[in-house]
Amino acid sequence: MASSPVLRPFLTAVLAFGVTASALFMAGNIPRRLGISIFPEQLVLVVLGLSMALAFIMATDRRIGPAWLDYLLAGASLCVCLWMSWRYPQIAVNFFRHEQEITWIGIILVPLLLEALRRKSGFSLVAVVLVFLVYALIADRVPGVLGGRASPIDELLGYLAVDSTAMLGSPIKIVVNIVVVYILFGAMLLATGGSNWFTDLATVLVGRSRGGAAKMAIVSSALFGSISGSAVANVASTGVITIPLMKRGGYSKRMAASFEAVASTGGQMMPPVMGAAAFLMAELLQTSYATIVVAAIIPSLLFFLAVLIQADLEAGVKKIPAVPEHLIPPLRDVLRAGWYFPLPFAVLIWVLFSLNRSPAEAALWAIATILVFNAIFGYKGERISPAKLWEAVLRAGRGSFEIVLIGAIAGLVIGVLQTSGLGFGLTYLLVGLGQHSLFALLLATAVVCILLGMGMPTTGIYLLVATLAAPPLLQLDVNPIAAHFFIFYFGMMSMISPPVAVAAFAASSIAGSTAMATALTSVRVGWTAFIVPFLFVFSPSLLMQGDWNDVLLAAITAIAGVWLVSIAIVGYFKAQITPGSRLWLGLAGMFVLVPAEAATHAIWLEVAGVLLAGAWFWHHRASMRASNGSTEA
Repeated sequence: MASSPVLRPFLTAVLAFGVTASALFMAGNIPRRLGISIFPEQLVLVVLGLSMALAFIMATDRRIGPAWLDYLLAGASLCVCLWMSWRYPQIAVNFFRHEQEITWIGIILVPLLLEALRRKSGFSLVAVVLVFLVYALIADRVPGVLGGRASPIDELLGYLAVDSTAMLGSPIKIVVNIVVVYILFGAMLLATGGSNWFTDLATVLVGRSRGGAAKMAIVSSALFGSISGSAVANVASTGVITIPLMKRGGYSKRMAASFEAVASTGGQMMPPVMGAAAFLMAELLQTSYATIVVAAIIPSLLFFLAVLIQADLEAGVKKIPAVPEHLIPPLRDVLRAGWYFPLPFAVLIWVLFSLNRSPAEAALWAIATILVFNAIFGYKGERISPAKLWEAVLRAGRGSFEIVLIGAIAGLVIGVLQTSGLGFGLTYLLVGLGQHSLFALLLATAVVCILLGMGMPTTGIYLLVATLAAPPLLQLDVNPIAAHFFIFYFGMMSMISPPVAVAAFAASSIAGSTAMATALTSVRVGWTAFIVPFLFVFSPSLLMQGDWNDVLLAAITAIAGVWLVSIAIVGYFKAQITPGSRLWLGLAGMFVLVPAEAATHAIWLEVAGVLLAGAWFWHHRASMRASNGSTEA
């Protein structure tokens, strides 16, 4: 189509604006304020239709067929969702009276949804969903505990498309009502200069120590990544600044890309926002947001402590200096320029805790705060213009539609689990594995989370893997918060784990390093996120669950263990150490890491670790003194 170069950007803008505006309409509870009675599913369907249309208009690199087919599929997706939204009140009141209509809606909508997801996320996730759909059709022929109730394809697709416990269930409702608004919050921070201010603040705080460039990148990426909602988006926005600075400072391309990828991924684990996952977890666990935020403090502290220690030790190995003084802005200037950027977070927490309002409303207050203060004070002499404001709204819509699709897909999976009985069968099977070895079940769950999470946004990963992996852990009396945090952490680790480490690959493209080598180095740098989840399953005190003396002891020993293992990984402590010393310290650190309450005799492992570490440091100090003495002689 000759007009497509003009038409496609126009349609993208209209659809992206529609996604953001519709989500704001729902998050702000506008229908109730206007006295309009409306089903939440009706607004969800509008956002879903806009998101599916966006997938067909934007994601053209996986197109099958001519260009005009994009517009046809986009139009069909939007029409069927709008039709269903209009008809939903009648359908919901009398489901059986409209069976034929429901069947046709399912036959059209579910395949379109799968194709939209394939366009955006590739075939791997679609293949997973297809396996579930095929199972639902032949469940009665599956032998053993995984056998279940089969459904005719027309009945199945109709149920999945219309029922409020399937595609229109809680995952997509949470995404539309909460996640999109937080993505808009991140877009507004970016548009008003917030990401640049966080970078400047991090440079002032840690730039003057050795390896300051990497430490600055880690701190700034963590701060901005907490609200960005996407590790890849965080890499793209902050990495273009931090990666070149690290390379100029003396870090290799691979290390610079790895530090950025790991810090950007870890930002999604850092309270108070956790890339909006904190609110999803609170909703699914039916607990308070404060409980989730408090639980996230120690694990995120351990994660970033390990990354910062490795950045410092790498700087010691490579003799990398601090950030040049002329690149470090005065603290007074940084605070004067953007002193108000922390205020939206303070307002967010105040509205959530003090006013006891919903996460969506708290985000709206935070957005309003940043816009008002930026309009009054500006940032470095500039205020957000209408053009930048419009672009932020569009960026939020473009950054949200994939998560909306994944929310709908998670609903499809939940629907299959319920209608076929597969959920019970999977839980029974995995619980049987866990009864023989909880560690084996945790290991299997970790692998599943990494595989299912490949290439997906933060909240999408968590929604999908929590649906499948949480019930077996809960059946074995694993602490519910520990189970969900375990799933969340390993889902996030898919961002830096081969074979599809999208955050590491994005950072490698900026740094000019080899993609797979960057991913492997990122796994090494982010090692704590692969170990600590196992620890807090066996010892929830690391999630601040339990007595304060247990929590304090677990935190102190975990910090010591992280420090020892990080020294062993890098192989440096005031000077490079031998492979034998690295093995010695690594073993001591792993012993110290194990919380005292994790097992009956775990306290003795900690004691052994402390003794091993103390013996090594005594020997190392004596060797250094002897070496210095012989040199002087």
